[in-house]
Amino acid sequence: MKIFTKSVLASLLFVAGSQMAIAEDILIVMSDKDQLKLKGTDVYQTGFYLNELMQPVKLLLDAGHELTFVTPKGLAPTMDKVSDNVMFFGGNVEALKEHKALLESLKLVDRVESPVISLSRVEQIGYDRFDAIFVPGGHAPMNDLLKDKQMGTLLTHFHNNQKVTALVCHGPIALLSTLPNAEQFTASLNAGKATEKPKDWIYSGYKMTVFSNTEEEAGKGWLGGGEMKFYPQTALELAGAEYSQSSEIWHPNVVVDRELITGQNPASAVNVAKEIINKFDKS
Repeated sequence: MKIFTKSVLASLLFVAGSQMAIAEDILIVMSDKDQLKLKGTDVYQTGFYLNELMQPVKLLLDAGHELTFVTPKGLAPTMDKVSDNVMFFGGNVEALKEHKALLESLKLVDRVESPVISLSRVEQIGYDRFDAIFVPGGHAPMNDLLKDKQMGTLLTHFHNNQKVTALVCHGPIALLSTLPNAEQFTASLNAGKATEKPKDWIYSGYKMTVFSNTEEEAGKGWLGGGEMKFYPQTALELAGAEYSQSSEIWHPNVVVDRELITGQNPASAVNVAKEIINKFDKS
């Protein structure tokens, strides 16, 4: 879905004495899975978190950027019903309604009219066409984005070209897709087997954050009594990340290291979006 086009903006002359900045085209990459297999036979019905997707989407649109919505197969994503809660919007009922209305207007979850495209289509268009990536959380990325080869290729291109790469909550788990042996690495994690630190991860040594182990333990009730096979903090640390978290759980925490912007939890989504906008304001 395009809100503005660069050709249109480039044709505009001057506003308040200065040339209007040309909009960046930002990829919003989500999982198209709606389930997460837990330990044993339990399955958690999941998707993206409403605030983690829509708060940044609104801020980026308000800043005049183009957004291209993507899932691995081009299927409409699913919203995690747990996230349809005013607590993720600071108790502001109107903010919850506003962001739900925006989601509906964009038709992202519409099984017929969703504007999302596939990772294959992004590759066909050309990675150079896009200026930034944003990956929201929810547990869904734990199912596919962490090992998707096309996701790994996309992220590697952005890393090699130092393009803005932002992820929040469980979203940073997608960084594992850049491992040459992402399938084997995640399979070992799922099986609870010992996993050696990879020698050639492109994000090794990067400072980053992700939904913390402490928050996972505190939020177990959201999984209906089930338990995840592994936690993203543990996985990223094993891969070679320099992890940091907020002094208190549920508090905002954003870490910026080179092109990479990561947010710890739902409360960090707004600040992640602001960091993306700041990156372009400084360029």
